[in-house]
Order: sequence, then structure tokens, then C-alpha cells
Amino acid sequence: MQLIAIGSSTGGTEALSAILTQLRPPLPGIVIVQHIPPMFSRLLAERLNTECVLAIKEGATGDIVRPGHVYIAPGNKHMTVHRQGSLLVLDCRPGEPVHSCCPSVDVLFDSVASEVGNHALGVILTGMGKDGAAGLLRMRKQGSPTLGQDEASSIVYGMPKAAYDCGAVERQLPLASMPAAITQIART
Repeated sequence: MQLIAIGSSTGGTEALSAILTQLRPPLPGIVIVQHIPPMFSRLLAERLNTECVLAIKEGATGDIVRPGHVYIAPGNKHMTVHRQGSLLVLDCRPGEPVHSCCPSVDVLFDSVASEVGNHALGVILTGMGKDGAAGLLRMRKQGSPTLGQDEASSIVYGMPKAAYDCGAVERQLPLASMPAAITQIART
């Protein structure tokens, strides 16, 4: 496994904290789109960095995705991953909203599907709307394992439901089970 990609929205900051505080190296790099306004994405990354063993920062163009590091998309910028030789490098830039969202989970997941293929794990968490469903389905069609948060543990069962309904979610889990599942899949 080369990469873990996570998308979340409403209720996602708490869900991300619940997952990331439980993760331990060795793990591949983690890229996250959380629907969040500018500045708050940096504050979220800084807060999580103090709570977690993994190194967490707001993503920036040119960042090399390193194992055991977490990159949160900056508010008002789409974040994508690109191959440079054997490295995965981030690109963060303003763009048209997708599903009324910038950053968009679909934009990130689409880049992961095309650049990382079946060497990535896709995770969709609580959130309103359907952002991420189509991108997660592309990841699954590339052979990536995919996880979705279940209805009972979601603050808003919109994004995970849309992904589940279109066949993008391979396994649906309660939030409390996500860290162990992510770790197990990422280390196989």
C-alpha cells in the first residue's frame, strides 16, 4: 500500500481526530480532503498534529508524500497527487467547485485512482452531499480497497451513503472500527 486517501465533511473533524489519534507507524502517507474554510484547514492540521503520533500538516504544492505523514487539503484549494519518478507529490491549487466544494474529495480520489491505481486505500467518512462517491468508485474499479463510515456512527450519512449506494464502498464500518481496519489493510 502506497497511500491512504480520506474524504470527509460535516462531522469530519471529529471523525478524523477519532481515527488519526489511534493510528501508529508504519503506515503509508495519508492525504485528506475535509470540507473546511481557508485558515481553518491549517488550524485543524496544527491541532491534530499535537494530538497524534503521525506528523500532520496542511498540504502544499510540492510536498512529497512521506510514510507516516498526513496532509490535509487547504481550504479553497483542490489537492491532487502526482507521480514524480517513485515519489508522490502534492499539487494544491484553486479551482472551480465540484459538488459545490473546494477542496473536493472527488478531485483528490480521481487523482489517486489515476496515479496510484490499486496501491491506495480509499476511505469516506461522515458528510453532507455526494462528494467523493464517484472518485471512490473509480478507486475501487482500479482495485483499491475502500471503506465507508456506517450510518449509525455518522453525524450526516450523506457522503458515505452516496458512495455505498453506487457500489464504491467495499466495507462499511462504524467509526470506532476504522483505525484497526485502516492499519490492517495498509500493512498488507
